[in-house]
Amino acid sequence: MASRSGRFSVDPAVKERLNKWDSKYAPLSEKQAESYMALMDQCAERPMPAELLPDDPSPFDRHGVVLASGDEASASSAEAQGVAMLDEPLQKLALDGQKMETAQQFLSWFADVEAAMRQDEESEFRAYLSELRRYGDHCDAILSDIGATMSELERLREQYCHVNTQTGALHSACEQLLEDQTRLVETVSSISDKLVYFDDFESIYHKLHSPMLSVMSETFMPILTRLDECITYLSSRPQFQESSVYLARFNQCQAYALSLIKQHTINTLRDATKQVMPAPATLATLSTEDMFGSFFGKFRTCAPRIKLLMEQVEENSGSREDYRALLHDCQQCYFNFRLALLQPSLTQAMHHLVSKHTSDRAALVRAGGTFMVRLCQDEYQLYLRFFSQPCPGLDEFLETLSSILYDVLRPCFIKLNHLETLADLCIVLKVELLEDYVAQKPTELAAFGVVAEQMLEDVQQRLVYRAQSFMQSDIQQYAPGPGDLAYPEKLRASKSSEVATGEAVSPTSSSSRSFGSPSTPMKAVDQLLPAADQQAMWYPTLRRTLVCLAKLYRCINKGIFESLSQEALAMCVLSLGNASVEIRKRTDILNGLLFLIKHMLILREQIAPFDVNFAVKEQGLDFSHFKDAAVSLFHHRGRLFALNYQNALLEFVMKSSPSLTENYLDSRKVGLDTLVCGRSDTCEVVTLSFTLHTCGGRCIACLHNWTLSLCQPSATL
Repeated sequence: MASRSGRFSVDPAVKERLNKWDSKYAPLSEKQAESYMALMDQCAERPMPAELLPDDPSPFDRHGVVLASGDEASASSAEAQGVAMLDEPLQKLALDGQKMETAQQFLSWFADVEAAMRQDEESEFRAYLSELRRYGDHCDAILSDIGATMSELERLREQYCHVNTQTGALHSACEQLLEDQTRLVETVSSISDKLVYFDDFESIYHKLHSPMLSVMSETFMPILTRLDECITYLSSRPQFQESSVYLARFNQCQAYALSLIKQHTINTLRDATKQVMPAPATLATLSTEDMFGSFFGKFRTCAPRIKLLMEQVEENSGSREDYRALLHDCQQCYFNFRLALLQPSLTQAMHHLVSKHTSDRAALVRAGGTFMVRLCQDEYQLYLRFFSQPCPGLDEFLETLSSILYDVLRPCFIKLNHLETLADLCIVLKVELLEDYVAQKPTELAAFGVVAEQMLEDVQQRLVYRAQSFMQSDIQQYAPGPGDLAYPEKLRASKSSEVATGEAVSPTSSSSRSFGSPSTPMKAVDQLLPAADQQAMWYPTLRRTLVCLAKLYRCINKGIFESLSQEALAMCVLSLGNASVEIRKRTDILNGLLFLIKHMLILREQIAPFDVNFAVKEQGLDFSHFKDAAVSLFHHRGRLFALNYQNALLEFVMKSSPSLTENYLDSRKVGLDTLVCGRSDTCEVVTLSFTLHTCGGRCIACLHNWTLSLCQPSATL
């Protein structure tokens, strides 16, 4: 029993761990603790087993408590049950008829009984142990199955890893194959894209040399475009095998296609020219409007057939030399056919205008210029129907047509001698043609403007030449007649006629009213001079000088006009001075000076509206210091070879060098100098003073006013 009690003893360490478990690892709540304590109280009072109850019934329970009668009955029944339960194991301990005679037998029996009791006591545990063993065996079987399963799983894992490795390798191989396939497909596509430029040669060659091919067909332009693409591609990749061979073949095909375009253009233009080209015999009978209308109408109808081709050619002419050459050839062909068509008719029309306007050269230039303006505009518009962009050849072509007008009219210019006619021609060319037409449309009429400028220069050159000849013959070399020097008879006759008509006015007011103020703005040429009856009282050289300057003012350049005006005014002043001398010889000094004063005042007032500079700068060399330098060299000849800054030769070179001088000659001041200083000798002044004192007060006042006007700074000529 001691072993049994020791079997159920609790190890303090285990108890301590259990306490820690209760307090630390699995603490109970307050309600759980109360339930636990109540359970402990119930288990603390355990009843005595029935088999250990005493044999005699007792009114006391196993705890020594007095039982009641009812309790006694229940206790007796319980005791009886306990006895029955106790007899059952004792019955099992029957000796089976054995007798115990010796202590050894008893001990042997007791040992058997004890073993049986022990056996009975441990039966549950043995059953539990056997159950545990059975469970252990079962667990061992399970563990063995688990081991086998794990072995199978490990084998499956190894097989899975092997299959996974093989699958990954297969996947990688498939991806590599796909990449190789994609690369090969791309390579094949790239090769096919490159080979298509080589393969297209056969189809292009057969299409170009097909007898059914036409330049105006819908398939021709795509063929030409494909040829350009192939040539451009092969030209940029000379490293390809046989690229040079195929490039030469494509160039041949392109040259053939371009030759077809050129031939078609030439044939179209030739046919159009033949259809409208008039016969030489009927050229003079046709009207100009009908003839030129047919020239333009037929070409307009065939222009769309060529414009489509030329647009393609012009589009590629910027980067391809062969297209530029083709475009230039087509343009030259167009210009040649148009020139061959227009030149005879245009020459005939110009000669017709010359014969029509034989007496009026200004009308001839106006009609011819207007006709050429319309022709140049029509030709420019017609050219744009064939080609998209203008070219230098167009200006050359239009200039050639305009030169026909120049060649016809130039012989008329060089034969003209009349200044007024030449001036009218300058006005027509400069104002009506260049300013009104060319300046408004400079692009279309640029070529005609060049020819018009050339004609204007020729007319201006002729005008300047004739003006110089006129000034020399009719102004400088003018021989006055008796009527030109009839002063003061002309003035008296004019005075008597004015008195007879009741329109007598003072000389100063008549002059101011007739000739205008210097501040009057410049207007038309005809408004620069007074009326013809007022000019009749002028000296002829003065009238011719002013008329000549008025005609030249708007016709020639300002610089040339200033130079000519200097010459004209100098000649006019000289002729007036000579006429004044002749009048003094004929009458007296007073009339000569009055004649000179009057005409100088008229000249001053009439040149005032000209907005030009009559002052001319003249440059010259001043050698006035040369004499002083030579004298200084002579006096210091002992220092000719001095080796310092006082060398006489060096001083001579520095002091004797001429200086540049500038002189301004003003034609308006020449008249004043002639008027004031040219006749200031003593005899004439005395005679003039004596005559003035003998005249009336009115004449003295008049001359006094003229003198005051001459002395004013603003009255310079």
